[in-house]
Amino acid sequence: MLDINWIRANAAAADAALKHRRNVPYSAAQLIALDDARKAIITRLEEAQASRNGLSKQIGQAKAQKDEAKAQSLMDEVAKLKDSIQQGEDERRKADDALRQALLVMPNLPKDEVPAGEDERDNVEYFGPNGNAATAAKARPPKPAFSFKPKEHFETGEALGMMDFETAAKLSGSRFTILKSQLARMERALGQFMLDMHVDEHGYTEIQPPVLVKDEALYGTNQLPKFEEDLFFVRQGDGRLALIPTAEVPLTNMVRESIVSEDELPLRFTALTPCFRSEAGSAGRGTIGLLRPHQFNKVELVSITTPEQSAEEHERMLASAEAVLQKLGLHYRVMTLSTGDMGFGAQKTYDIEVWLPGQDAYREISSCSVCGDFQARRMDARFRDKAGKIRHVHTLNGSALAVGRTLIAVMENYQQENGAIAVPEVLQPYMNGLKRIGAMP
Repeated sequence: MLDINWIRANAAAADAALKHRRNVPYSAAQLIALDDARKAIITRLEEAQASRNGLSKQIGQAKAQKDEAKAQSLMDEVAKLKDSIQQGEDERRKADDALRQALLVMPNLPKDEVPAGEDERDNVEYFGPNGNAATAAKARPPKPAFSFKPKEHFETGEALGMMDFETAAKLSGSRFTILKSQLARMERALGQFMLDMHVDEHGYTEIQPPVLVKDEALYGTNQLPKFEEDLFFVRQGDGRLALIPTAEVPLTNMVRESIVSEDELPLRFTALTPCFRSEAGSAGRGTIGLLRPHQFNKVELVSITTPEQSAEEHERMLASAEAVLQKLGLHYRVMTLSTGDMGFGAQKTYDIEVWLPGQDAYREISSCSVCGDFQARRMDARFRDKAGKIRHVHTLNGSALAVGRTLIAVMENYQQENGAIAVPEVLQPYMNGLKRIGAMP
């Protein structure tokens, strides 16, 4: 959530920063007008309360002087003020809510270095803080070469009899998948490999969070109110809980309504969870197979930092996600998203796009975003710095990686001409030494 005091002091800068953001519902002037109306009500309330306090003293003085007529007259005035104050309190609550609801649907302000643009066509390839294309090419695995036309993952999966869309549709509807046998094992192996890597090599603390959360948690990480239609809800008595769209929600909300010590920061959490998204409005080729299902597994990274640490932590998180693809031998590129393509809550986002030879295209497999204090203000998540000052934390989140999309990438990049799939060397210990899926006897 944006800071209305900052917007008030920097109205022109706020409008300029939001110029290329999508669907910005309010200008700085409109937000300031809502705040002005709220402040005017507060001023009237304070004046009425001061008058009531003054009259109450006069009532005491009149009674001490046994002037009952004056005391009664003053009490009548206090009674009128009491009604007026009650009405003013109602108006203040409505004004507070109007401003809060407006701020809740405002996107985050992009950092100055984020490329200005309207959509993904304006994204810029990123090679690291001190890198270039040549240095990046040394770290990134090359594209595979095939002596045959590579197939898409669902063609290979169905031919192996290990990917069943028809039965899944009978059970749950479209955009669900059943994985079988060795493909199911590879999906499990990928998740465990990623989780082990982030805990053992990158220093993240493993968390097993709930996958059902309250509305308050979704407000904290900005899924609500703007993206309600993309969520799945279940009933709980007269209320509801939501299935998490990403482990970012419970992991980030672990610090909601709390004050941590600066010495505890950064906090780094990771989790492997199922994720559920309705993906309202999406359709077409991108929904075929495992690319955009309603249910998928994902390894999530979340960091909670001081404002001074967050930029460096963003680069660290990106490197942790890249390392997964490097060990799996999967070619990829990194893109800095433009202002028009960046997510609602992000200040800056790096997307990692893995190469899928079956599609002859790069596809997003990870997004790593720094959110500044945008989520912290919604969650009231703060820290006490070394000087004793209470400040909002900064939050970051990243996919490292989406397991289903990583399975797609392995299937397409490691496919064999006979329809088998080679198992990447780093995954073989997780698959009891298996080197081929569907290998011919």
